[in-house]
Amino acid sequence: MTNPILSDWTTPFEIAPFAEISDDGFAPALEAALQAHADEINAIATNTRRASFANTIEALEAAGEALNKVLSVFFTVAGADSNPEREALQREFSPKLAAHFAAISSNKALFQRVDDLWAKRDTLKLTEEQDRVLMLTHRGFVRSGAALHGAKDARMQEIKARLASLGTAFTQNLLADERGWFMELTDDDLAGLPGFVVDAAHAAGREKGAKGPVVTLSRSLIVPFLQFSPRRDLREKAYRAWASRGANGGETDNRAIAAEILQLREERAKLLGYDSFAAFKLETEMARTPERVRDLLMQVWAPAKARAEADAEILTRMMQEDGVNGPLEPWDWRYYAAKRRKAEHDLDEAELKPYLQLERMIEAAFTCANRLFGLEFAPLDVPLYHPDCRAWEVTRRGKHVAVFIGDYFARGSKRSGAWCSAMRAQARFPKVQTPIVINVCNFAKGDPALLSYDDARTLFHEFGHALHQMLSDVTYDSISGTSVARDFVELPSQLYEHWLEVPEVLAEFATHAETGAPMPPQLLDKVLGAANFDQGFQTVEYVASALVDLAFHDGPAPADPMAKQAEVLAEIGMPHAIGMRHATPHFAHVFAGDGYSSGYYSYMWSEVMDADAFAAFEEAGGAFDPERAQALEDNILSKGGSKEAEDLYLAFRGRLPGVEALLKGRGLVDA
Repeated sequence: MTNPILSDWTTPFEIAPFAEISDDGFAPALEAALQAHADEINAIATNTRRASFANTIEALEAAGEALNKVLSVFFTVAGADSNPEREALQREFSPKLAAHFAAISSNKALFQRVDDLWAKRDTLKLTEEQDRVLMLTHRGFVRSGAALHGAKDARMQEIKARLASLGTAFTQNLLADERGWFMELTDDDLAGLPGFVVDAAHAAGREKGAKGPVVTLSRSLIVPFLQFSPRRDLREKAYRAWASRGANGGETDNRAIAAEILQLREERAKLLGYDSFAAFKLETEMARTPERVRDLLMQVWAPAKARAEADAEILTRMMQEDGVNGPLEPWDWRYYAAKRRKAEHDLDEAELKPYLQLERMIEAAFTCANRLFGLEFAPLDVPLYHPDCRAWEVTRRGKHVAVFIGDYFARGSKRSGAWCSAMRAQARFPKVQTPIVINVCNFAKGDPALLSYDDARTLFHEFGHALHQMLSDVTYDSISGTSVARDFVELPSQLYEHWLEVPEVLAEFATHAETGAPMPPQLLDKVLGAANFDQGFQTVEYVASALVDLAFHDGPAPADPMAKQAEVLAEIGMPHAIGMRHATPHFAHVFAGDGYSSGYYSYMWSEVMDADAFAAFEEAGGAFDPERAQALEDNILSKGGSKEAEDLYLAFRGRLPGVEALLKGRGLVDA
């Protein structure tokens, strides 16, 4: 019987036939796909004909179709709908995949062909895009260790395999801690909580099979609980559980894993001739050096800390007025900040949330994309990997552009956070293919589902990534969509968040869940007026995490990452009542894989650009200025990684921005 994972997909738009795929098909499909890819690579490496761009670089681009199909399906379900079988498969697959790709990068005959082409690149008469792909391919081989020999080469392969296994273990430990903890609530415990939090707690209790409402470690539930519960003892219990993910001892403890990952990364960098892993990692990013990253972060840290400390004094007085003595604690900040926001801006999350319906926010994101780029979205009725998922066909002027899948609700089988991925990227070689893009979020279920303002911003953020994939218009898969420098990849996503705050967007789509009435103008004014509320807190928790990440990788790997974390926080004077956004044992951005290692700063690097980029719209005809929208698509969204990120931004804006736009955007300039 043909394995449906490897068969020709005759589904609409060749979406994976999820209804036919079972977990027991993944292992044989992977084995077959790995062998097929290995055979393709061997054929390229042993080709007796002289190396050419077509028979080497384009051949590499065309290889691995079966493997891409297997991995696109498997990693989609492993991240968004895991189970014990898939977790076991992930542990089994990680070292196999690491070994497979390490064998490719260490294939000396293959690298020789790529290196020969690189040496004579000026004579090959390549297009600009082909020249870029050749450069990236050659650089990728070198940075993977292709030029290493003997014991160094063998050690590099060992390091890669071990890092893959450790990253998987880190992720699964974190998921286990998040899935395993919940706090049952009585009716008395619900006192003082707004209706949407009560509803979410009941829904979470049903999902957990509990007898009543619960608080889980899903951000969409625990954050509003910390904001609104008057029970300080329960807030402390919930916060401590949230902050200690990955650090509870036993089999799911991530601290030793983090230490080993950092040591192996340092060794890997030194095998390649770099002083530190940060120096290695940042070489290909816009920032280029650890020094430039630290300079940006510290320019933001000082005003953010000043604002946070001033805010802490106000919140402490509020707490003392409630008869609570002692210092302001991390489980107090959100509660008193919410009370302060209501007092100063007359803005209450409970009043706001009914106007932020998930359905209407999806509609808002789609409508903005239509006004800016002419995209249209029509629902698709196709089998997907979970009943919560929905799909749309994306078209422009009647022509198919992409398939977009949204998976919005939190559940125990889904890892925390929000992300965008492409099950298939846009390309024109070796055949024309349109993207299949997924946004995964963790919003609380409800009837209807209501979002916090941060949730709504997250929805727009991830959809900005999706637009980067959908509007990609390049030849080769390897430079398609979001295949750009890590500190540039967040520009389209963070830029798109700005359209949520356009008054006419909220006026049209922020409608009351029960009455259908639009958000009253006075409430809209409050929302926009409070947009920068508590930015000291938000900026401090983020920048602290980014500075710790950089310190981990810029220099010798710490034997005790927790001690190093404490040292960094002490050096910068971390306010007592603010925790890192991601403490080391649950810092999945950094330890689940190499993606954001030494690169967590990239959100802020991109924010410097996104504030300046949206200003370009405001300076022109407004948020929906057609010329600026076309320029954004032509110079950034359609280009993928076909040019250096700096060149793409310069083509759009004409100059590079300074940090001032970011500080102004966050309301920190007077701090």
